[in-house]
Amino acid sequence: MKKVLLFIFVSILFSACQKSNPNFQQEAANPEFLIRAELMLTESIIHDIFAPPVSARIYMYAGIAGYEAAIPGDKNFKSLVGQLNGFEKIPQPEKGLEYCFPLASTRAYLAVGKKLTFAQELYKEFDKKLEDDYQKIGIPTDVYERSIAYGDSVAAAVMRYAAKDHYKQTRGLRFTVTNLPGTWTPTPPAYMDAVEPYWTKIRPITLDSASQFRAPAPSKFDLTKGSPYYKEVMESYETVKNLTDEQRNIANFWDCNPFKMNITGHAMFATKKMSPGGHWLGIVGQVSRQLHKSYNETAEALALTSIGIFDGFIACWDEKYRSIRIRPETIINASIDKSWVPVLQTPPFPEYTSGHSTISRAAAEVLTSLYGANIAFEDSTEIPYGLPPRKFKSFIQASDEASVSRLYGGIHFMPALTEGAKQGSSVGQHLLARVKTRP
Repeated sequence: MKKVLLFIFVSILFSACQKSNPNFQQEAANPEFLIRAELMLTESIIHDIFAPPVSARIYMYAGIAGYEAAIPGDKNFKSLVGQLNGFEKIPQPEKGLEYCFPLASTRAYLAVGKKLTFAQELYKEFDKKLEDDYQKIGIPTDVYERSIAYGDSVAAAVMRYAAKDHYKQTRGLRFTVTNLPGTWTPTPPAYMDAVEPYWTKIRPITLDSASQFRAPAPSKFDLTKGSPYYKEVMESYETVKNLTDEQRNIANFWDCNPFKMNITGHAMFATKKMSPGGHWLGIVGQVSRQLHKSYNETAEALALTSIGIFDGFIACWDEKYRSIRIRPETIINASIDKSWVPVLQTPPFPEYTSGHSTISRAAAEVLTSLYGANIAFEDSTEIPYGLPPRKFKSFIQASDEASVSRLYGGIHFMPALTEGAKQGSSVGQHLLARVKTRP
């Protein structure tokens, strides 16, 4: 009996201690919780080897959930409901009850991320550490449980929204190689099938259609010396042959190849890295931390940047599978120099326009609008892959470097970069004009 009474006493005391922290709301609103969640999601995406457009889809829905669960009651921010294609409803917190919305937000972000990835075992240690850190803050038990439940309800609503974007209907659909002159064919060393040939069937988030910002047709396939196309081919060829150390560093820094196939003798193994979208969302976390942005400002930046990246991939993929442009490696090996090898491994999809150029500029447009045109920052995203950080004077400068890295890497012709950047700029500006997160 004494043991039972002692247990009850300790439980009451523990509960009282939990409720004794009057600053739990402020401490829980540390944006590091959300930045950690984004990094964890990136680790899961890398493990599962999702293609860049699919990774963008995962980040985007997680970002929407994290943002929507963060902002109830904050009059400085507006819901995305009614502003995104088909996004019409989100649960609301019960009036008169206290919530810890940053906790709900992190929960919603991770809940969606887990639903859209496979490597659930990766989260076990992370979840335990995250829960311990929240418990140390001293969030009252009822507020904690209510906030977790609210985050789960927001995540469930976003998953219902995601279920209607036609993603499932495009699984298993494959691309048929045309073998027409100047068109894409699988590239060495793995000669993989074309990635996401029906991505334009996926519902855009802010675009009216996948072709809303259609790029001009690429130059005519013509290997006659002096033709525009021949000049493009020779530019890629000569650039790689005469690459400087700095240009090589730039190419490797922005590689962002989720699945590089390595072949040694008869052995084949893959090297896994983050996708272009993951790189840019890593930048969001770094700069949000640098500028001491609030939790809700960080959630806003993650959500809008991921939407821009997602719609950027849709616009880019629309053109890729319209023009079905051959890659530099294929045409140079066949017509110029059979021993020529690009610096980067050629990704398995058509050349025009450049995905990295498109989504980098879309992300840069969003971040420039949110954080400023002349924000200098150091990008340390690639340190885990043995690459030193790089410094930039602005988001646009970073996007320009990401774009030209594809020429240095030998995987694109120049028009794919310039037109991709224009495409990404249009996507980003359209998003900013259509979606308003501030009253």
